[in-house]
Amino acid sequence: MSGQGPQRRLLGSLNGTSPATPHFELAANQTGPRCLEVSIPDGLFLSLGLVSVVENVLVVAAIAKNRNLHSPMYYFIGCLAVSDLLVSVGNVLETAVMLLVAAGTLAAQAAVVQQLDDIIDVLICGSMVSSLCFLGAIAVDRYLSIFYALRYHSIVTLQRAWRAISAIWVASVLSSTLFIAYYNHTAVLLCLVSFFVAMLVLMAVLYVHMLARACQHARGIARLHKRQHFIPQGFGLKGAATLIILLGIFFLCWGPFFLHLSLMVLCPQHPICGCVFQNFNLFLTLIICNSIIDPFIYAFRSQELRKTLQEVVL
Repeated sequence: MSGQGPQRRLLGSLNGTSPATPHFELAANQTGPRCLEVSIPDGLFLSLGLVSVVENVLVVAAIAKNRNLHSPMYYFIGCLAVSDLLVSVGNVLETAVMLLVAAGTLAAQAAVVQQLDDIIDVLICGSMVSSLCFLGAIAVDRYLSIFYALRYHSIVTLQRAWRAISAIWVASVLSSTLFIAYYNHTAVLLCLVSFFVAMLVLMAVLYVHMLARACQHARGIARLHKRQHFIPQGFGLKGAATLIILLGIFFLCWGPFFLHLSLMVLCPQHPICGCVFQNFNLFLTLIICNSIIDPFIYAFRSQELRKTLQEVVL
């Protein structure tokens, strides 16, 4: 993906440009504002990527090993882990190649580096799109399991789940290929930003509705036990905190990246927007952090999966 506007990171390294080493740097422009640039050390970036890779590999291995986890819900969680895994692999691979080219260890022609960069960018972009799609699919699956509990197994069948999974992967590959091919077109960037906003709204509406239903159910239980105040309030606060954490992490980790894309459309030449563009590597790091956090939110909370994970590790 591009570091500043449409420029390629690998081609930038081939031309001799290297990332800044301090963690925080005030970049001053003679005609523009002073910008706070957060520079991510390559070692930290690679370490986070490797942690995400190991973590998501374990999730996929646990789901594949335990037949009790072979259900649509866990298949969606497993596909989310695969998507997060590919996000981390793509970024780690791109950074590693960039460092090798900059150090002169890897000698390659500009055309070869360009092709390699395009392939890695398709991998990263496609895995990002699929990751967002599977986050939405998990929200829809949980919504159906609550509001259509009696009909859930007839609605969400394995066959339909595999169709949805296949459609998501095909759409992700096609959309990422188009994005890399036409990355400098405004319509493509607007489509990506609109897609992120749609996923955010979908998840917010579904999870808020689920929280409201859960609170209503808790009030009914409290009335049966003649404790109308204590249980609903405590349950509501806990549910609201969980909802805020879930949506907050999603927005904080993905929002800056799509803000970057939005500003590329709205103000590509403005000095203040240029300050945002300088922190592109930070936005990619946040997405990798989301890949590390996702298993704790969606996978490791399952006791069955944790037990299987212990068997896999030990």
